[in-house]
Amino acid sequence: MRYVFCLSLIIALFGGAQAACPSPESVAALASQWRDMQPISGLDKDMSPTDAACARQLLVGELVRSEGRIVGYKAGLTNAAVQKRFGTDAPVRGILFEKMLLADGAELPAKFGTRPVFEADLVVEVKDEGINQARTPAEVLPHLSALIPFIELPDLLLDPGETPNSATLTAINAGARLGILGRRIAPMPAHLDTLASMSVVVRDVADGNRELARGPGSAILEHPLNAVIWLARDLARNGRQLKAGDLLSLGSFMPLMPPKPGMNIRVSYEGLPGMPGVGVKFK
Repeated sequence: MRYVFCLSLIIALFGGAQAACPSPESVAALASQWRDMQPISGLDKDMSPTDAACARQLLVGELVRSEGRIVGYKAGLTNAAVQKRFGTDAPVRGILFEKMLLADGAELPAKFGTRPVFEADLVVEVKDEGINQARTPAEVLPHLSALIPFIELPDLLLDPGETPNSATLTAINAGARLGILGRRIAPMPAHLDTLASMSVVVRDVADGNRELARGPGSAILEHPLNAVIWLARDLARNGRQLKAGDLLSLGSFMPLMPPKPGMNIRVSYEGLPGMPGVGVKFK
């Protein structure tokens, strides 16, 4: 019976070229799989961007019931190495919810999702709606109220036998699951250059502070604030705008990594004043 139900769900959601937006009932079932951390299979990798965005919108409508209010957006696949892994050359957009965002030093199960991974990221907070007209990183910076160190904890969600692409990742809300926020940093003009030239370093404090990976700030679309411009443009294509208070996750500075029990991860932003950082522990 479970096989029949899952097959019916897949057909209802993404059953072929004639498929339209899924029904509320089928999306509720998909949201239940998300909450129960059950792997999803059978999503149509050839679905149109419109159908993928439709699926995301309906899934978000279900998740808001358990994950709290929408607080911002994430830009996924903004790193060339990550794009190559998923066979695409463009970012994808997801929605961030209030209950997804946790404080620096949070301790979580290593199995916090269906297929959990972690990544060194950065969040910015929107100061005003003038950001929607920004066309360069220099124009973005004055419209930010904070830079925030961030470890994103995405969930690839799909069955290991499935190969995600931009369409399926869009449909599953870009894999948004959890994230760890560090201390807020007031933007300064000097940040414009250092955001691109900094080195973002991931270390495991529990393993003698061993370095696991590092990447330059420029690994995100040549400058992290270019991800803000991409998000604003992507929202504009759907008749929406960034607004004051929105939190924006800009993407990964390096390839995604799997969490393991006992890890104590610390991400440092070497080159930013004071070398800020953020951490998470896995049990």
